[in-house]
Amino acid sequence: MIEVYSWATPNGHKVHIMLEECGLPYRVIPVDIGAGDQFKPEFLAMSPNNKIPAIVDPDGPDGKPISLFESGAILLYLAGKTGQFLPQGTAERYEMLEWLMFQMGGVGPMLGQTHHFRIYAPEKIEYAIDRYTNEAKRLYGVMDKRLAKSKYIAGLQYTIADIAIFPWVRNLIGFYGAGDLVGIADFPNVTRVLDTFVVRPAVVRGLDIPKRTG
Repeated sequence: MIEVYSWATPNGHKVHIMLEECGLPYRVIPVDIGAGDQFKPEFLAMSPNNKIPAIVDPDGPDGKPISLFESGAILLYLAGKTGQFLPQGTAERYEMLEWLMFQMGGVGPMLGQTHHFRIYAPEKIEYAIDRYTNEAKRLYGVMDKRLAKSKYIAGLQYTIADIAIFPWVRNLIGFYGAGDLVGIADFPNVTRVLDTFVVRPAVVRGLDIPKRTG
């Protein structure tokens, strides 16, 4: 059974959703990032960058245990392990990888900074707010143009690129008390795919991990 060290964030949800989509058995070990659990030595041994999520698969390559950090690497590993949500054609696979890297290098960091400076920063710095909000809108525009001619972000198939991107899209338009930070109505194709994404049964289950209490 795969052990998932995680928390209820977009990067955590990517892996929760992927595990639910693949039907792999797993158990969640919550890492409360608000309480500083990500800095504990036992977690740093798995994730030296002190970021969630991380996984341990006792049945890794050649039947040997494997520990992985970085959500994109985990998605690729799980897709390779199961043969799911990863295009089989070489050209299609590289197209998917383009959009996965787009999320890892752009969507995640820029939307994360937008959320931070607009919601959590102790000092409201207008330059930072404007810079990251405008960059978030630019990235939404890139996605919207792509989705105007593509069913999913990487083509005709639902892939790990969608699983990587859309928890972040969801996060920036009203969750965690943020409000709509980008004006999602201006991006109808993004909205179309997001609406399809959030009602998938595996996504619904994955977004409820770790289980809320109280």
